[in-house]
Amino acid sequence: MSAASQRIAAVRRFNRFYTRQIGVLRKNYLDSPYSLGEMRVLYELAHNGARTASDIGRALDLDAGYLSRVLRNFEKRGLITRKTSSEDARQSYLALTARGTKIFAPFEKRSQAQAGGMLKKLSGDEQARLVAAMATIESMLEGGPEPKREYILRQPRSGDLGWMVTRHAQLYAQEYGWTEPFEGLCAQIVADFDNNFDAKMERCLLLVDPKARGLGLGQRLVDECVKFARKAGYKKITLWTHSILFAARHCYEKAGFTLTSSEKKRSWGKDVVAEYWDLEL
Repeated sequence: MSAASQRIAAVRRFNRFYTRQIGVLRKNYLDSPYSLGEMRVLYELAHNGARTASDIGRALDLDAGYLSRVLRNFEKRGLITRKTSSEDARQSYLALTARGTKIFAPFEKRSQAQAGGMLKKLSGDEQARLVAAMATIESMLEGGPEPKREYILRQPRSGDLGWMVTRHAQLYAQEYGWTEPFEGLCAQIVADFDNNFDAKMERCLLLVDPKARGLGLGQRLVDECVKFARKAGYKKITLWTHSILFAARHCYEKAGFTLTSSEKKRSWGKDVVAEYWDLEL
């Protein structure tokens, strides 16, 4: 299967998953007497006030004939009212009646509860990631600007330190060709940190994954490290890095660190230049 076919299959799989997840395949949406399309029309009128049929059709991308039948049905049931435009007699503005508002209200609450129920299964961080991913999908398919991405700084949880070792080894092998014993070095540093952790004097700030790049997160982590060191009473910070890590070195320099020494050596299957950067606090 080609890459394009795999992507198409992935999109279709996600569509099947999500339509099942939110229950749109059921005959009546939210256990109401209405279909999803009908409920979306009611939502438009409830949240956006008086609209013309053309406005609703454009907003929901609905077939004009289908929408016309839905609106006639709603009018028969006393859910909506029509008012001829004072500016253009050919146009009528649609709005929910008091009966329509009353009937729609419990389904609106049910929809809110359904969305809340999905989110409750996730942690706060997972909820933020999910909402951000949804915003990205929406903006990319609509062709709008990329949404502003946000992040949360927190203490490591169970499994995070192991992930750091694994991801660090994978990423540096891919980007710099560093092989063993680099992973062993990472594991030893993390093990020493965890086994001798002193909450008053130590913090863990390690790696920016590629999908989080471009947010200024690396600089934020360095700045937080410096801020914590000052508060804890440190007089000096020494960083050990390598000349090839350009983005990291830029962050250190911007934070006020100065390159104090360097050494050419052979490490992890590559010729590297190890560097030490210092900052007086």
